[in-house]
Amino acid sequence: MNAVEYVGRTVGFSLAEVGAVFLLLGSAVKTIPKAIRQKKLVAEQMLRIGIGSLPLVLVTSIFTGGVAAVQAAYQFQDYVPMRYLGTVIGKSVVIELGPVLTALVVGGRVGASIAAELGTMKVTEQIDALETLAIDPIRYLVAPRLLAGLVMLPIITIFADFIAIIGGFVVALIGLDVSTHVYFTGLKLFLHPSDVLSGLVKAFFFGVIIAMMGCYHGLRTQGGAEGVGIATTKAVVSSCLLILITDYILASLLFSTVFSG
Repeated sequence: MNAVEYVGRTVGFSLAEVGAVFLLLGSAVKTIPKAIRQKKLVAEQMLRIGIGSLPLVLVTSIFTGGVAAVQAAYQFQDYVPMRYLGTVIGKSVVIELGPVLTALVVGGRVGASIAAELGTMKVTEQIDALETLAIDPIRYLVAPRLLAGLVMLPIITIFADFIAIIGGFVVALIGLDVSTHVYFTGLKLFLHPSDVLSGLVKAFFFGVIIAMMGCYHGLRTQGGAEGVGIATTKAVVSSCLLILITDYILASLLFSTVFSG
């Protein structure tokens, strides 16, 4: 096989994968009205994705805010008054750092969990058993996880933004000698509702990506325990890559529309 054929096959395989993901997403979206009636399943997935991820998000957010404060203070030296420290931390957290870092850590945890769970069900033929019982696997397995992901990621992101801002405040107060009044005055100075909204829009899409990558790779698992491990790895890697790519696309669109005015 020459280089041209290899590239052609790789591109064709990638396009087929993208098409399969969108087909699965379309099927899951169609079954969401029925999935909402499965309150127990949806609530269980919300607990796993949301409440189960809070300790990890808490630690990540605290140090995200702290690092943002230290980096901003370093770059402000002799150039920018420290009263703008809260402004920089607030905007950077709610627009970019909060949604993206939260999605990455939650994607690593939740995406792997979903892929491993569904992959195990696939290789042990439990999904085939559901189809034998006339239970739609998409409605029963995929839709509740998709619904939980798109609802809980924005909620977790709000929590992460708040904790990161508090983490930045603690570092500014203790390590940088910035008073409470100066910090929060700067925070309110240029932080607008559109900034928070843009971060939540990103989180909504990130939640869909995490849930779909876990479900897609889990349902395509083959080859026993080794296949489950491969599917888990693919789910995490693809989630992280798509989160970063989607972040760039959404940032470009949001900055050209929401922030242009």
